[in-house]
Amino acid sequence: MTSLLPSSQSTEVFYPSSDGEPLAESYVHLCALLATLEVLRQYLLDRQATVLSNQFLYYAQGFPRLRVAPDVMVIFNVAPGGRDNYKIWEEGQVPVVIFEMTSEGTRNQDTGFKKTLYEQLGVLEYWLFDPKGEWIKEQLQGYRLRGEVYELITDCRCEPLQLRLQIEGQLIGFYREDTGEKLLIPEELAEALKQERSAREQAQEQVKQAELQVERLKEQLRLLGVDPDTI
Repeated sequence: MTSLLPSSQSTEVFYPSSDGEPLAESYVHLCALLATLEVLRQYLLDRQATVLSNQFLYYAQGFPRLRVAPDVMVIFNVAPGGRDNYKIWEEGQVPVVIFEMTSEGTRNQDTGFKKTLYEQLGVLEYWLFDPKGEWIKEQLQGYRLRGEVYELITDCRCEPLQLRLQIEGQLIGFYREDTGEKLLIPEELAEALKQERSAREQAQEQVKQAELQVERLKEQLRLLGVDPDTI
């Protein structure tokens, strides 16, 4: 595992939070990134964890040029919430899972430098998602750390997150291993809430109609000289 280098400099070192580069290389990649970020963020809301996206991960103290910006990274055992950047030596934890939205243009870096770096840092799982299927036929390819070496994942399970991954068009579908429940993306969540509200309104209307029917029956009994309250 790569050792984190202590700073021997007496002056403060500046660690930028942005390089001015675009968030994603295409709209499709951006949608996949944002959907993955939001799904995992919601999933881990009650955990001592954070999910960051496209923010600098600094891995060597005193060397601000030694950085990488994973598309989505999950870190356990740290304070929840966002950061402008992430410094491993300050937080004391490396990401447990990293997702990169890959393409033919980023293939060499994703499978070369980044894969080697994440392996050396001790990132437990590294997932490459190719939403356009430009070079990964199955669109999704993952690596799991065994000892100090990455091995190809064959079961589409994210062990650290206890989730099953499934390709759904140009997005990754995430399913809980304990319940089989799908983690909904914002659009699906909004639709589910809409359907729930509609079902609740229909149930309320049915109750209202039933109450009206009861009142009609009572009125008919009264016309026949029968007190419905005594029945």
